[in-house]
Amino acid sequence: MLNEKENTGTKTKADKKTAIIEIKDLHKTFGNDNHVLKGVNFTVNKGEDLVVLGRSGSGKSVTIKCIVGLITPDKGEINVFEENVLELKKKELNEMRVRIGFLFQSGALYDSMSVRENLAFTLRKHKRDLNADEIESEVLEALDNVGLSDAIDKMPSELSGGMRKRIGLARTLILKPEIILYDEPTTGLDTITSREISELILDIKHRRKTTSIIITHDMACAKLTADRIIVLKEGTIQAEGTYGELEKSEDEWVRSFFE
Repeated sequence: MLNEKENTGTKTKADKKTAIIEIKDLHKTFGNDNHVLKGVNFTVNKGEDLVVLGRSGSGKSVTIKCIVGLITPDKGEINVFEENVLELKKKELNEMRVRIGFLFQSGALYDSMSVRENLAFTLRKHKRDLNADEIESEVLEALDNVGLSDAIDKMPSELSGGMRKRIGLARTLILKPEIILYDEPTTGLDTITSREISELILDIKHRRKTTSIIITHDMACAKLTADRIIVLKEGTIQAEGTYGELEKSEDEWVRSFFE
């Protein structure tokens, strides 16, 4: 397994890191014999963008759903903000989730609501002390952050795939999360739009000082956004390192992702 050394991109790394997510010996089985996670261990440092690679079924999405309590692992420990997620009560878990943004593959917009209503609904649910003017201001700011202020009155059906992703990201950003979990953020998008979304992820990191886990099959996205990459194979971590290190891995299977 490779250790983190120099980065091949434009990003620089501080010598001292503070872990904001710690995963220890994570196991998850579905049914009698579908052992998806088989002892996964990794940390994500504050301000870091960690990319997770792996074939379909390797446990990538299951891992991040465990982090926010959408799936309960069979064994292991998950520490976020120095708290064990698996020991939190429902109220405490919901409070933590507000600090963690989750961008689903589809964008997960409510089709019956306009863009404005989609974003305002999120605020009303989690920030009940805001008045109508404050909600409108927050909605406009979130849309401006993703470059789609002019889409505020559109319905999801009127949006392209790339626009839906951006609006989904705006809805995630509106709660000002400290951690963002991206599940295949560029899937189904053309090359140009995929790069725009990848650049937006990088821009959000720099402007908002967020910490992120990015699940992707898009190697262009991985190269642009990753401070560090881990590669999952059959429920365990096969390799870890920077894009440049893994691209030159002696492990042929790991190297195949970069060809």
